[in-house]
Parts: sequence; C-alpha cells; structure tokens
Amino acid sequence: MIDYKFLEKLCTCNGISGDESAVRNLIINEIKAYADDIKIDNLGNLIVHKNGIQKPANKLMLSAHMDEVGFMITDITPDGYLKFDEVGGIDRRVVVGKQVTIGKKAVNGVIGIKPVHLSKGEDSALIPKFSEMYIDIGADSREDALKAVSYGDSVNFVSDFERNATSIKAKALDDRFGCFVLADLIKQELKYDMDFAFVVQEEVGLRGAKTAAYSIDPDFALVIETTTAADIPEIDKTKQVCNLGKGAVISVMDSRTVYDKEMIAKAFECAEKVGAKAQYKRAAAGGNDAGVIHQSRSGVRTLAVSLPCRYLHAPSCIANIDDCESVIKLVSALSCEIAGENLNVKGNVI
Repeated sequence: MIDYKFLEKLCTCNGISGDESAVRNLIINEIKAYADDIKIDNLGNLIVHKNGIQKPANKLMLSAHMDEVGFMITDITPDGYLKFDEVGGIDRRVVVGKQVTIGKKAVNGVIGIKPVHLSKGEDSALIPKFSEMYIDIGADSREDALKAVSYGDSVNFVSDFERNATSIKAKALDDRFGCFVLADLIKQELKYDMDFAFVVQEEVGLRGAKTAAYSIDPDFALVIETTTAADIPEIDKTKQVCNLGKGAVISVMDSRTVYDKEMIAKAFECAEKVGAKAQYKRAAAGGNDAGVIHQSRSGVRTLAVSLPCRYLHAPSCIANIDDCESVIKLVSALSCEIAGENLNVKGNVI
C-alpha cells in the first residue's frame, strides 16, 4: 500500500535546487529509525546505508533527487514587484497567473504579465519571457517588499495534493516520488546491504549525484525518476514517449546515458516475476542523474526506472496510481536481484 500521507508531505514540501533542506529533514525524520548510517555531505546530499540480512555480491546505490524546479528572486522594482529567473527548465506557457510562495516566510504571490488588452497585434499571442514577468505580493514599494522577501529567495509553485481512484495530482512528483520509493525500501527488511542517495541539484545539472556516486563508489546504480508522458490529444502515438497506466518506464538511452543492457533485461524479467507492469521509454531525449553516476570513478553499471508523468515541471503533475505501485514493486525486486547476483563487475578477470 502507498503511504499517501507521506507522499503528500514530500510533494507539498518546498525545495528548489540549492534549497532542499526542508525536504531532506522530512526524509530524515521518516527513515532515521530504520537506517543504519545517515550522512549529509558538503553539497547537501543525504547518504543512507541500510544493512541487510546478508552481505551483497554487488554494491548497489539507489538514487533519487530531492530538488524541484522553481524560481529565484533577482530584483525588486521601485514599486514593489518581484523580478525572477528560473531554477531548472520550466515552460513559460504554464506559469502566467499561477500562485507561488516566496522565501522561508512562504509569502504568497501571483505571477503576472502586461494585461492582454494593452497588448497590440501579434504581441498578444506571444509567450512573454521570464524577464517580462513579475510576481505581485501586494507591496507598494521596494522597501515594503523587502520587509517580507529578500534578494535570492526561492520561489515555489503552490499546488494541492489530490487523488482519486486512478490518479494523483501534485507538484514536484519529479522527483519526490523517487524519494518516496527509496524511503519505502529503507523501511523494509532488506535481504542485502544497500546504499541510498537522496541527491540535490539535479534540475540544474546533475550536481549532487556526481559527488554522491563518487562517495559511495557502487558497482551498480538504480536511478528512480519520473519521466514525461505525452499520451495526450494531438500527439502521434509514435511520439508519446510513454503512457500512463502501462507501468514503470525502463530507459534504453537518453541524451546523457546509454543504459546497461543486462540491467534492462533484468528489469523486465523482474517485472514479470512480481506482476508489475513495465514499458520501454520510446524516446532518447532528456536525461537524469544516471548521466553522471555511470561515469563515476571507473564506471558504474546504471539503469533508470521512472514513473510516467504528465505535465512535468509544471504546477500540477499527473501520475497513475497503478504505475506508482508497479514502480515500487519493481524497484524492490530488482534491487534485490542486482545486489545478490554474481554478475561481472569491476575488478573481475574475464
């Protein structure tokens, strides 16, 4: 069963890249009674070791990133409007008119643009640049605004966590669901020792995973992510990448990684064994923390297992509950198989 209360806490917690401390603290409080070793490195990654019933044949690292996309305050106008820039990749089309919170005080604001009735001709149909937008917090001067916010403050989308019989809607499913999967596994009795990395700053360049992988030095890695599902009207079926309701997404290649073929085959084998749905990612675009993990030290055999998700990097993401359960079941089984099997790993003589 999915612990929806904890998943809701993860998704509604604010933590853009470089400001993940609230998410990290939430995870620590959830897992500290189950973990055997917990460390925070200099970059802010949460590194966790969990002892199993027996020692593994292979050292396995499971990774998920804590950060979400958002904005940062860059300037304040003389009349009290906040200027901002993006942190991570955000589609400008989805942000106008959205409610946000700013800084540690969670000051409410609304993202605004020039009114449409003051836009002329083609300008009314153009998507404004972020530099042409502003956040309105109801201040009437720079001095008034500075009483509530500061330069460099984080800006997060506001979005309720909701679910029905088939779906979940929330912000930051990328990648708080991955964090949920790792925490759920830590709370179980494991057959083999495993290492877990809740990493920072994925959305701005895979930065936390690079240092975490170097520190852990694993033989194998599983990156638990979310990935874009484009199974929506007007998109040809050959370009839909993956589909909600068809299970965990197994990547073959993306812009940063060519994934381990033996691990790919093992993933589908495990899915069948435990009754989890699984599908191929039908595109080679995008990337995730696997891009730096698989290049760490002398190399790490790596696979990404993802939750299909519509409207990624937007205030409201949609995921399928059956897919969530498939990812959880698959990762649990696959991690045990990889840690326990005597596969060819670094240092072996062929």
